[in-house]
Parts: sequence; structure tokens; C-alpha cells
Amino acid sequence: MKRLEEKVLNEGKALQNGVLKVDNFLNHQVDIDLMEEIAKDFATEFKEKGITKVITIESSGIAPALLTAKELKVPLIILKKQPSKVIYQDVHQTVVASFTKDTSYELTIAKNLLTEDDHVLIIDDFLAYGEAVSGAVRLVRLSHATIAGIGILIEKSFQNGREKLTEMGISVYSQVKIASLEDGKITLVEEE
Repeated sequence: MKRLEEKVLNEGKALQNGVLKVDNFLNHQVDIDLMEEIAKDFATEFKEKGITKVITIESSGIAPALLTAKELKVPLIILKKQPSKVIYQDVHQTVVASFTKDTSYELTIAKNLLTEDDHVLIIDDFLAYGEAVSGAVRLVRLSHATIAGIGILIEKSFQNGREKLTEMGISVYSQVKIASLEDGKITLVEEE
């Protein structure tokens, strides 16, 4: 997606250890107009897949996922990283390792939110090693729902997340693909 590519190249910052900082338009301050364009792009890509629900992981994926769900006219489910045992008693959980935060957390969904009749679109802000999205996949599969696809805003193609997901038989659509973040420079994958 051209506008997101321009934002990444012009406003993103390549940090050490393969981290891309995009906090001024995606995950700290949110560019709403950009999120609307992102949502329309995802809705166009997945409109023929019979999506019944959109799922994301709190917190940076919420804005694009919410607007995508609105475009598709379906509910949004937010997978929780820190569930309340009082509110969520009947849940599916899985442990996810966070590359960026160098920690692990329990990803949680209430069991009553998905059924075997649901066709789910998972939206996430980044795809690196695929740990967070793989956790979301595990939870959807525990619920016996179908994964119609995964929409990613920014994929770090130099890491193995896509391979992990395609080996699971899941279709991945990325709006921006990063080839490299070496030496403080953002290089995009050349599309053919």
C-alpha cells in the first residue's frame, strides 16, 4: 500500500536489533486517515473470503482492525494480553513470546466469542518472527473457527514469520514488506 510505504520510509526509524519505530503514526500516535486507507485496502483484499469476525491483539493492531471490521460490517474481537480472572473465567489461553519486549504473556479469548461457523480475519501491525500471530492462530483453532487470512500492516521479510504461517497453511497479505533495517536504513522488498 503506497501511502503506508511512504509513511514507513519518511517517518519510520530503523533502530538496533531489527526494530522499526513507527510511533508517530501507528502505535503511539495514530494517523486516522491512514488507518481508514489501510482498512479499505484490507477489506478489498478479503471481501470475498466470507469474513464473520476480525481479530487483533491488543494494542497496536486495534485501530486498523477496528476500521477493517467496520468496512467489512463484522464484529471485532481483541485478544487480551492481561486478562482479568474475574471477567474472563471460561477462556482459551496460549503463551506468546514477545520479540520487541523480550518477555512472554498469556494471550486470551473468551470461549463464547468464536464458533465453528466463524471465518476469521486476523489483523496485526507487525509480522517479524510470527509469535504473536501464531498465538492468535492457536486460539482461533482452539475455538474451531476457520482462519480466512491474516492481514499485516508491516512485514519484516528478513525474519521468518511469513514462512511459519504459510507452513500452517495460512494466507498472509502484507501491505508493506521490509527487506532490511540495516545501518539505520529502511529498505523495502522490491515487488515484481
